Amino acid sequence: MDLSTGMQKMSILHQTAKGAPCLGCRGMCKAFEPHPWRKICKSCKCSQEDHGLHSDAEDDRKIGRLLADSKYSNLTARVKGGDGVRIYKRNRMIITNPIVTRKDPTFDTVTYEWAPPGLTQKLAIHYMEFIPKEMQPIAGTEGAYYRRRQLMRQLPVYDQDPFQCHALSESEVKGMEEFVRKYKNDMLGVGEVALPGQVGSAKENANQQKTEATGQFTNGKVAKEKPQDTPAAPNGTLPESHQKDEYHCELCKKTVSTETPVVYGERAGYDRLWHPACFLCTRCSEPLVDLIYFWKSGRLLCGRHYCESEKPRCVACDELIFSEDYIESEGLTWHKKHFCCLECEQPLLGKSYELVLTKLQCVTCNKTIKNM
Repeated sequence: MDLSTGMQKMSILHQTAKGAPCLGCRGMCKAFEPHPWRKICKSCKCSQEDHGLHSDAEDDRKIGRLLADSKYSNLTARVKGGDGVRIYKRNRMIITNPIVTRKDPTFDTVTYEWAPPGLTQKLAIHYMEFIPKEMQPIAGTEGAYYRRRQLMRQLPVYDQDPFQCHALSESEVKGMEEFVRKYKNDMLGVGEVALPGQVGSAKENANQQKTEATGQFTNGKVAKEKPQDTPAAPNGTLPESHQKDEYHCELCKKTVSTETPVVYGERAGYDRLWHPACFLCTRCSEPLVDLIYFWKSGRLLCGRHYCESEKPRCVACDELIFSEDYIESEGLTWHKKHFCCLECEQPLLGKSYELVLTKLQCVTCNKTIKNM
């Protein structure tokens, strides 16, 4: 996608979800009509992300909530006057390149909506060179749009906040809060970018930078706070540089040059490293957005697929199920109250139905659709 097309798409996505046309329907659906509990448009049945994405501020609040109360809270900042709310200190990178002509010099400015924190600009740019062009989060391009879709897909807010879920009971809320607390303590991680064998040095430099108070600008003011501890290595101390004769990517097993930036995952241990383009969820094979991962049984997982490895997910509402009272059919699960036809919403428990891919339809609606 060229820059102008990407900017047009991003301008649509910055509209409020209710008024944004559906990108999946190629403009046939003109406005998003929220369903009471499904994460889709009532009109066209496409997902909310096909109509419009959250704003930058909403995304930063969501990731801030995810990383808060974890060892990665140093990547968040307290909002002044926000009652203790923390938001993601997303690292943006702006590169200005002079354009030499016979006339007065001009400048070409490129803004990355996200870049690995704690790096020199030279190393950060080198890292981006190993990311496929269509996935580089350059403002106004397909890559930025891709990143924001991945934030919604891999890290749905209703996987971390029970009050974003539909009608949980008190016991289910408590169960979810304990589930979230546990994965933050034991599974959640954020990848670190460094040259092979130099992750310890990079972390020490980052730790020195954290000696200054950090904060978030609000109306021109900064909310000061005490510096947070840099995430420690598995043994509780900063790791030393792991010098080897050869380094190999954990995924593709190919040799990694000592001049090539790589990604380390603290939860995985510093004896493992990945090429930037190989730091993927092992379930969906998608790049881990903003290097946020979950480590389970020797595997990297995105937030969505980690949660699904622990709890069933309702096909209809896309939320995790924290009750033992649910329906399972053909390897899929539903809340009992959501086991109903996608078209007419008729309850299907004890009745005949058709399952088309993951879409549940009563016999009447299924016949009608087939005859259209």
